[in-house]
Amino acid sequence: MIKERIDCFKCRYFYVTWDQNFPKGCKAMGFKSKDMPYVVVEQASGMECMKFDGKGVMDKAADG
Repeated sequence: MIKERIDCFKCRYFYVTWDQNFPKGCKAMGFKSKDMPYVVVEQASGMECMKFDGKGVMDKAADG
């Protein structure tokens, strides 16, 4: 069974910081890191990120 990696770039909580030492952040977990947030979560807990929430595609009708 092959596990799919979580793509933080597709998560609504991922953000790029201004901090050159810790350029990647997770708003859901409240941290910044050098590595992708899913890696930090997996290393710290031994589990996959439970906060992943994919970015939704905006409804064209809501655009106006």
